[in-house]
Amino acid sequence: MPRVSLRYGDQANWEDRLRFVVETMREASLADDPNTLVATYQQKIREVSNFETFVAISRRGLEYPKVRITRMTAWGPDQDPWANPDSLPVIEGGILTELIYTNKACVLDNLRVPESDPAHPFIGQYRSAIVTPVFDSGEALNMNLVLSSEPEGFDPEHFPEQVWTTNLFGRATNTLVLQKELEHTYKMLDDELQIVGKMQRSLLPAKLPDIPTLDIAAYYETSARAGGDYYDFFDLGQGRWGILVADVSGHGTPAAVLMAITHALAHTFCFECGKDCNEQATPACPASFLTYLNERLEARYTGPGGAFVTAFFGIYHEKERTLVYSNAGHPPPRVKRCSDGTTFILDGCEPDTSETSCTMHDLPLGILSNTHYTTGSIKLTIGDQLVIYTDGITEARKKSGELFGVERLDRAIENCGIDAHGLIATINADVKSFTDGAPVDDDRTIIVGKVR
Repeated sequence: MPRVSLRYGDQANWEDRLRFVVETMREASLADDPNTLVATYQQKIREVSNFETFVAISRRGLEYPKVRITRMTAWGPDQDPWANPDSLPVIEGGILTELIYTNKACVLDNLRVPESDPAHPFIGQYRSAIVTPVFDSGEALNMNLVLSSEPEGFDPEHFPEQVWTTNLFGRATNTLVLQKELEHTYKMLDDELQIVGKMQRSLLPAKLPDIPTLDIAAYYETSARAGGDYYDFFDLGQGRWGILVADVSGHGTPAAVLMAITHALAHTFCFECGKDCNEQATPACPASFLTYLNERLEARYTGPGGAFVTAFFGIYHEKERTLVYSNAGHPPPRVKRCSDGTTFILDGCEPDTSETSCTMHDLPLGILSNTHYTTGSIKLTIGDQLVIYTDGITEARKKSGELFGVERLDRAIENCGIDAHGLIATINADVKSFTDGAPVDDDRTIIVGKVR
């Protein structure tokens, strides 16, 4: 039997070869699955060599002298060696071990595989072969064998071109395999993150409190599946309501975990037990609450990793319409006083004073133990619009990098003729218009209370 030439078409001129290569590359580019790409490669090799059978072997993940048989023409077209690689046959020693572990590219004109060779059941009946290593990180981790039952069954004239063509296909196949693995891993992670996000959102209040003198609305949006913003309400009895807004540093799952820890700690604080948290809720009570959170976060959860939590906590007295509050490094809430048109912040100072000594500069939670938290208080009036928020609102960015800022937030709450939900809708509309479709890069939380 005459040798079958590894040529491209019936004529070996460059135009025929170019047409073959272009068509091969075009078909290869259409493949979105590694098995489809391998089938395209086999078909193209068959066109130029008319081989009888094809065998692929691998030593990926194995140690010498083990070799895994990954593909054979005899196994049929529906092969997926990546689906369950442990089910594929593994042999030790013999000619296949010698070939793949020495990175050999060769033409075997007089192939003889004795029955004692572990490869005999797979290639023992063939008498010649083209052996093409497929390199990865400088080693032939995979290898293809094109086999013929006749000695000297192949003309090696274009064998060098087949080597580089095979390796191009090998790299492309490996890329598709990694892409599928990445897609699978991403889906698994995304599924887990969605579960984390659902669990995190379940920690938020199921419904807003019904406070006779305060119309309440809330908005919560994470930049990822799960986030680190947290808000909560505490019914302290006697017409007193605790309002907490917190922001964990970072994003995603780590922030969500610390948010859940903060939630758990907040609900273990006994408002009725401390001498500073009696029925009258003295001004020190919010500070005691933040101190409690800070000591436990710093002792076990945040210190070594550098994470921290900013938090604003206030106690609202529904009858007196007063708010006693403390702040742990959180953006100070804004108040729009509709009775006189002024806007001011809750920073420990009286609204109409220019003093700075009272301004709160307390550290976020979890940074330093024995941190002292100061307390402020304010008498709210009917019509006041209280806005507690996280910095994802004021630090929302345009694509150019410009920040939304507190000035735009103050303008968004100027309308005194709408309720708390309307104010949140206005703030969100202004933020989204300002960012002009830029992705949300930080969690966003808003609590609006309108005094009535």
